[in-house]
Amino acid sequence: MYKDLGIKGRVLMLTLLPTSLLALVLGGYFTWVQQADMQAQLLQRGQMIAEHLAPLAAPALIRGDAVLLERIADHALDQADVRAVSFIGADHKRLAHAGPRMLNESPDGEGNNLSLTSNTEATRFLQPVFERHRVLSGDKTPLPNDNLLGWVELEMSHQGTLLRGYRSLLASLLLITTGLGVTALLALRMSRAINDPLRRIKQGVALLKEGRLETRLPPLGSHELDELASGINRMAEALQTAQEELQHNIDQATEDVRQNLETIEIQNIELDLARKEALEASRIKSEFLANMSHEIRTPLNGILGFTNLLKKSDLTSRQQDYLATIEKSADSLLGIINEVLDFSKIEAGKLVLENIPFNLRDLIQDTLTILAPAAHEKHLELVSLVYRDTPLHLMGDPMRLKQVLTNLVSNAIKFTREGSIAVRAMLEDDSDDELAQLRISVQDTGIGLTDADLRALFQAFTQADNSLSRQAGGTGLGLVISKRLIEQMGGEIGVSSTPGVGSEFWITLSLPKSLDEMDSGVQAQLEGRRVAVLEPQELTRQSLHHQLEDCGLEVLDYPSIGTLVDDVAARRLSKRPIGLAVIGADVQALSPEQLSQRVWDLEQLGCKSLVLCPTTEQALYHRALPEAHSQLQAKPTCTLKLQQALSGLVSPRQTRVEPPQPNNSRAPRLLCVDDNPANLLLVQTLLTDMGAAVRAVDSGFDAIEAVQRERFDLILMDVQMPGMDGTQATEAIRRWESDQRIDPVPIVALTAHALANEKRALLQGGMDDYLTKPIGERQLAQVVLKWTGLSLGSQPAQRQGREDRVHDGLEVLDPEEGLRLAAGKADLAADMLSMLLASLDADREAIQLAARSGDRTTLLERVHRLHGATRYCGVPQLRAACQRSETLLKQNDPSAPQALEELDAAITRLAEVARMEA
Repeated sequence: MYKDLGIKGRVLMLTLLPTSLLALVLGGYFTWVQQADMQAQLLQRGQMIAEHLAPLAAPALIRGDAVLLERIADHALDQADVRAVSFIGADHKRLAHAGPRMLNESPDGEGNNLSLTSNTEATRFLQPVFERHRVLSGDKTPLPNDNLLGWVELEMSHQGTLLRGYRSLLASLLLITTGLGVTALLALRMSRAINDPLRRIKQGVALLKEGRLETRLPPLGSHELDELASGINRMAEALQTAQEELQHNIDQATEDVRQNLETIEIQNIELDLARKEALEASRIKSEFLANMSHEIRTPLNGILGFTNLLKKSDLTSRQQDYLATIEKSADSLLGIINEVLDFSKIEAGKLVLENIPFNLRDLIQDTLTILAPAAHEKHLELVSLVYRDTPLHLMGDPMRLKQVLTNLVSNAIKFTREGSIAVRAMLEDDSDDELAQLRISVQDTGIGLTDADLRALFQAFTQADNSLSRQAGGTGLGLVISKRLIEQMGGEIGVSSTPGVGSEFWITLSLPKSLDEMDSGVQAQLEGRRVAVLEPQELTRQSLHHQLEDCGLEVLDYPSIGTLVDDVAARRLSKRPIGLAVIGADVQALSPEQLSQRVWDLEQLGCKSLVLCPTTEQALYHRALPEAHSQLQAKPTCTLKLQQALSGLVSPRQTRVEPPQPNNSRAPRLLCVDDNPANLLLVQTLLTDMGAAVRAVDSGFDAIEAVQRERFDLILMDVQMPGMDGTQATEAIRRWESDQRIDPVPIVALTAHALANEKRALLQGGMDDYLTKPIGERQLAQVVLKWTGLSLGSQPAQRQGREDRVHDGLEVLDPEEGLRLAAGKADLAADMLSMLLASLDADREAIQLAARSGDRTTLLERVHRLHGATRYCGVPQLRAACQRSETLLKQNDPSAPQALEELDAAITRLAEVARMEA
């Protein structure tokens, strides 16, 4: 409130408030003192009157002269403030009274001294009268005894005293009011003397604010205020001078602007024309990218498709290698096209990021799984380390994040000759409950980067090694695309490197945490179990250690396979035996034959084994393991697959071999439309081989005629065609279906366009789905099943041609399956089958001998070995019979002998079919 007061109010308050308080305090004090003095005087006067009346009344009290006492009482009433007087005899009888009835109670008169009682209106005195008081009155009669003669009662009124006090208080108040009034007048005069100059100053400043800089303040009558006015006048003069100079400059600038207006208008016209040209160039660029994508992907589709078809035919190993080279080159070309298109989309600002839930650990491990073969070919250690406090369930664009990680890891593989590549994910800041600040790094032991390389690293079409003799290929766009993607996600990307030591690329991201956290459900089966781990590589061992502990297992590390087996045997009869073993194997340290023996030894000790090996050595270890499908995984292992594999070893599922049910559904009727003969033949061949009834046309007009003549389950429509493109043909088909009031047939676009806006345009144009070239069998089968509900299988003609090799719904000999199990290598498939057939008779005799002799251990071992051999050959019937026999033998099932008879019959049938086709 004090801040809201003006100068006048503050002067008045500072002047009157202390004065008023002081006057009130002093006036109240002196009034109280005066009132107390008058009250004391009243009591003293009453005491004196009572003491004077005692001698006068003593003789009359002795004689009992009431008349005299009345006269004395009446005379006493003439005294000031005396209200009533009474005389009381020694017998307490009232002898005389003058005045009104007394207000106070009679005091206690037992003593020899004066006593009194008082209230707010009066004070009552009681004075005892003795015989000695008679002497004081002039009576000379001797006093034999000083006896009590009576009492004098006197009551003094307070009204006079109060009246005098009120008069005194009124006089004080009048004096205080007068003094405050005079003080207020002086304060007002003083405030006016201060306020008037300030008001003049305020008015002058307001005039200056309005722009009237010629305003000057006169002398204000005070030294301090005159100095203030002089300073304001000097400021006004300076402002006036500056305004004049500014106006001069404005006039000059206005003249310059007027002279340049024509030039600016010409420049604006030129800029507008340049903008239109840039927009047109951008449109032409987008069209060029779309056309380039179509023109390059279309022949690539034919190359990749027919390469896959050709690999399924009977070829020599050299021809298989040639096809693998063609396929790898085509995939590389496709990757370059994708990088160029991504870079163009980022440059055009048309890249849209998704925001969907994903698992960070699965994303990193999937990325390393894809790139593992390239790393293992160079004998590099590839490992992922996801720290335990890192949130796994996040929201973001997993595809683009995986693209960035793929680029960083593939670059590390390119420029690393030996050592390791480690991908680490950690939590930098968890202060926010909804966001996770992550740091993901890719560290290698490669060639490293110099300062010059670091400065040019994130520039387009630039690589760390740009020499003519460089070993690593690529466009140099990967890091640029990665940097733009991370920045669009709101993160940062950087690198620290030492030449000759290695590099570490890192990215930091803030991603929302996902609430959809689903557990795998297999950890409960592994909780509390012990697992023995053998892994020679340090980083891989550390990562594996964390993964196993996350599964709830107690991990025991061992330096060698012999130590591991010995400790498992020593702990076999303890309260907590070791029931699981995870073995990291490589050919140089542990040969397949040694591994096979050690796995068998562990199996006999009741310890299940899971082998982890490089992807390049999987084929070597397949033969060595009896159940490679459940006992062998490639490095680096994924946590989810590791959990599932270990859970399967702990609690194996009871498998039941049943013959597949025949597919009674009809073959889907499909219409393929493509102007490119190679692509049309490829799609027709793929679909026909999978059992579909296919009709192929090469233009949009023929597609419309075919739809009007025949009913199809699905139409595969190329987008870019001469005359009538796929979109126009789709619109015409939709109009015809609407006119005929028939259900629309699903139409799937076959497009090479990779831009998102093109895909949206296709769906908005009436198409139901799209496939991006190049197209494979799996994509076609999935889209046919999705839109028709009809599944595609193998060609019926091939099935009918193999009726002589089918028994109980399973083929005795399936060369296609054998080729697939041998990774498409026909020579390897033939060698694997020959080795199986060569040992078939010996295995049969050993199984029969063990069954007759009742040697269950040998019997189970021979069946187990035969089962492992069938895993890599196209012998589905024999494999199923081995699996059933082994399962029943392990369970001590009574039907095991019957299963062994079926196994013997399966061996016989395989031998006969092999001799027939030899």
